[in-house]
Amino acid sequence: MPRMLDVGDDVRAEIGDEEADRLLAGDSAPGSYDCTSCRTPGDCEQERTSTVLFIGDETAVLAFAHAGCLPSQVVKVTEEQLQGAVRSISADQAAPGTESAASAASAAPAAPAAPQKAVPEQAVLGVTSGLILISGELHPALVVEPTAPIARPGTTGAGDDFLPLLIEQGFMPVTELSAAPSVLHGWSVLLAMGQLHAVLQPGTDGGRPVAWWQAHQPLQVTEGWRTAANKHQQVLMFAAPVGSIGRQPREDLLRDALDKAAANGQLVAAALPLAGT
Repeated sequence: MPRMLDVGDDVRAEIGDEEADRLLAGDSAPGSYDCTSCRTPGDCEQERTSTVLFIGDETAVLAFAHAGCLPSQVVKVTEEQLQGAVRSISADQAAPGTESAASAASAAPAAPAAPQKAVPEQAVLGVTSGLILISGELHPALVVEPTAPIARPGTTGAGDDFLPLLIEQGFMPVTELSAAPSVLHGWSVLLAMGQLHAVLQPGTDGGRPVAWWQAHQPLQVTEGWRTAANKHQQVLMFAAPVGSIGRQPREDLLRDALDKAAANGQLVAAALPLAGT
């Protein structure tokens, strides 16, 4: 039976026509696999499957994903990220089932990210993942809060332009969390190898998306968060100025902090599709 495998043009360019043709012929692709996004089983012979090539500084890893979770693409990561992801997958295979859905009760803070263009050198973006209940349904969410005020590029002074800069990009002010925010096309969240890698923004002149935020090490997310992300095929991103949210140890406290920031006019949000969708 022919394999329902998609090898994207950028993946083919990296691995070469010969290897791409071998994959499509089934010579070097596994029949069954664990999806690199949702981490549930897949089968190249039974369902559409994407090839995802992770490229580090010295290493490249070819992975497979349900076509509904990720398109075929090349993902560039640091060597440390790639090796960490490989170790994580090896550990999961050695001890399956160690992550419980009950762990979704705790929010998972990310390692501080490298500054983006609009962030002064002394500020980094803190990112927290959690499940947020809106209109009776759980949504996967990322909450972004810088560690210091954000100045507009090219300006000096003590002002904080973090929210205005995001509003200019299409994020919308939120006064209450009564409904999910609208989708912001062009932006996306990269969830791969079962971990959160980056928030992507549109590239210049319609080019390939670039990282607005990228984790120093892939952010571990709970099974419940990952399941919700793949169910909705999007992640809600909330952003607030420094000092508005804080690092909350539980999701109920995170929700309380979001509600307070919204009521104070200090919250913007958007729904970001999973990368490539």
